[in-house]
Amino acid sequence: MACIVAKFGGTSVADIDRIERAADKIAREVALGNKVAVVVSAMSGVTNQLVQYCNDVTPVHDAREYDAVVSSGEQVTAGLMAIALQKRGIDARSWMGWQVPIKCSEVYGKARIEDIDGSHMLERFEEREVAVLAGFQGVTERGRIATLGRGGSDTTAVALAAALNAERCDIYTDVDGVYTTDPRITKAAKKIDRISYEEMLELASLGAKVLQVRSVEMAYKRDIPIQVLSSFEDQIGSELPGTLVTREEDIMEQEVVNGVAFTKDEAKVTLLNVPDIPGIAAKVFDPLADANVNVDMIVQNISSDGKVTDITFTVPENELDKTLEALNAQEELKEAEIRADKDITKISVVGIGMRSHAGVAQTMFRTLADKGINIQVISTSEIKISVIVAKEYLELAVRSLHTAYGLDG
Repeated sequence: MACIVAKFGGTSVADIDRIERAADKIAREVALGNKVAVVVSAMSGVTNQLVQYCNDVTPVHDAREYDAVVSSGEQVTAGLMAIALQKRGIDARSWMGWQVPIKCSEVYGKARIEDIDGSHMLERFEEREVAVLAGFQGVTERGRIATLGRGGSDTTAVALAAALNAERCDIYTDVDGVYTTDPRITKAAKKIDRISYEEMLELASLGAKVLQVRSVEMAYKRDIPIQVLSSFEDQIGSELPGTLVTREEDIMEQEVVNGVAFTKDEAKVTLLNVPDIPGIAAKVFDPLADANVNVDMIVQNISSDGKVTDITFTVPENELDKTLEALNAQEELKEAEIRADKDITKISVVGIGMRSHAGVAQTMFRTLADKGINIQVISTSEIKISVIVAKEYLELAVRSLHTAYGLDG
């Protein structure tokens, strides 16, 4: 008898019919003798509507009250799921974040989970009760509801799995697993049966929308296997039909490159003629950190005379205005020329096999060169190579690299 956490995303609980379908899957897990905790998102489109309600009242609102409003979507779904399970003769109860409790920081809208007390749920498990938890939310030290940011229900599910010492966390969504790239870009994309935490973490941070980055980070740290599978197919999680995110040593054969990821919503910022003096990088990036801007790729070039330097970096496109405002406020950068470019895309290849294979970067650069695609910025890690190119080349670059690394199905 295993302990399993099953999470259902917004499209999987979009209406009553889909909630009923999800409840059927949970009932089958219970019939196998498994102890099951369910984490649910808000019904598809509900969170956007709640956000719109807040903006309709005033675009500038109290973040605490905003979180109180937008967290209500998951509470509705949790109650409906519990009712659907009870209808099937299963003892089920809905839980809100504050009832567990899920203790989190006071960064409203982007709170981080600090602790989960799973003792009360574990007691109910012994009574064969299924816990249905509203995802995306926790409670601060002051007793206020705080939300975890978009995709936060994934993080809730993994954190709960860690607190309950679960065997696995099943993430039910609208796709049947993790693919080598977006199938909408190339039909040759194929499903990956098993992928390491490290590779999934890179893919999630580089634009793959299947899992939230923080959920993969937590799974990696706590060694919680995650399975990504479809809520629209007949199989249940215990049949292992999806993609299993697990330890590297649990994967028999490792590809040199396991996936090609991309992001469309990045912007490039370049500072020209910045004084090349000690501490200048801190003058650039300290105010961005204070403004909670997430800086990604960073490249610095020093002039031949050593007096000035150029600094290029990328930020989320929706944070570009905030970035430019923070930079323009710095006295040390008054003489620098600041350029911004939204017409870019970041494309990355990811694979643990890069550690032991030469020529991976050469393949990428040669493939793009053969297609006449100019590389603007390059960034590497042990298992990843990322480049910035003009947005118009996105699909051509992804398809070409997918083929070049032998990923076509």
